Amino acid sequence: MNLKSHLIFTLYTIYGILLKGSSGQYPLVQNMTVTEGGTANMTCRVEYNDNTSLQWSNPAQQTLFFGDKKALRDNRIELVHASWSELTISISDVTLIDEGMYTCSLFTMPVRTAKAYMTVLGVPEKPEIDGLTKPALEGDHITLTCMTQGSKPAADLRWFRNEKEVKGAKEVNASGKTFTVRSSLQLRVDRNDDGVAYTCKVDHVALTQTPQQATEVLEVHYAPRVHILHSLAVPQEGQYLKLECVSKGNPSPDPVMWTKDGGELPDLDRMIVEGRELTFTSLNKTDNGTYRCEAGNHLGSSNAEYVLFVYDIPTTPPPSTAPPLHPIPPDPTALDPTVTGNRDPNALGQHGTDHALIGGVVAVVVFVTLCLIIVLGRYLARHKGTYLTNEAKGADDAPDADTAIINAEGNHAHAEEKKEYFI
Repeated sequence: MNLKSHLIFTLYTIYGILLKGSSGQYPLVQNMTVTEGGTANMTCRVEYNDNTSLQWSNPAQQTLFFGDKKALRDNRIELVHASWSELTISISDVTLIDEGMYTCSLFTMPVRTAKAYMTVLGVPEKPEIDGLTKPALEGDHITLTCMTQGSKPAADLRWFRNEKEVKGAKEVNASGKTFTVRSSLQLRVDRNDDGVAYTCKVDHVALTQTPQQATEVLEVHYAPRVHILHSLAVPQEGQYLKLECVSKGNPSPDPVMWTKDGGELPDLDRMIVEGRELTFTSLNKTDNGTYRCEAGNHLGSSNAEYVLFVYDIPTTPPPSTAPPLHPIPPDPTALDPTVTGNRDPNALGQHGTDHALIGGVVAVVVFVTLCLIIVLGRYLARHKGTYLTNEAKGADDAPDADTAIINAEGNHAHAEEKKEYFI
């Protein structure tokens, strides 16, 4: 090495030592995360740069931009800003291939570099649900499977029965840089699952808004179940009665069949069948019996029975204007067919009539007694007077009136012997 070359090498060494002591001569970058299909902005900054060029390179060490000069022919890569202190570029429509370590170089002596890692998130595809057979039969065992592909990192799958979350079994398989995720849900379906919506939702960091999801609605076929509704609690003669045969099954068991005591309905003029309803326009005692409703589909049949007992119309006395002294509590079983059995529903009215008859007899007896007391009193009052003894009757033995007067006057001395009696 000649003197000139040695001098130049010495100067560059001193210059490099000085640059090394200045922290502002190191480029500054940041790692980034971008969603597949998005745009990545990559910035490299430096302080106290003396017009030294900055350069961006991809993971394959291919130069993307040198200063403001584009080096790689890729229409997705654009220059955003270039100056002595900053170099910013953008990469649009990012794919998983773009993921890796990017390098920013500052061409000093020696060259200073900084590295930034770009992470690309793989967006999971919309999930699909398999394994659903339509329609399913009550009691069947089925397995629903939900699958999504293309997620990075691996997505999470969640199951919901209507709005309530249920637990499934998850399985993850790698496929290159992305993952395929499956989740299975085992069910034993019954009639309560008919019309229920099962939803599989995908949760992933790349899904910033509404998660991807798929929904399937179960259709379950099952045999019918039947029961009878009636419009009257205590049916009585002459009343209108409606019986409704309520049957639930899938497929719908329509129409239904009505019978009485194991045979056909006897009086179709008063017993009208419309769809599932049996209507009695005017009840009478001949309607007593057991009525059956039967419904079925291809999975089976079901029936229900209603025992009809028509009661007499109850008769009651007219209401009294005065409240009773000792009110009689009502008999709660008087009109209850489940308690009275064959009891006459008119028994309560007859009991009230007996009490009214007894009360009338008592009133007549009291009135007659009062009349007898009044007559006897008047008779005794008319016989009240003054009575004398035989000693005061001087005229009893006189032959004529004058002698009687004399005898009476002669007896004045004995007047004190007269006695009075009051009866």
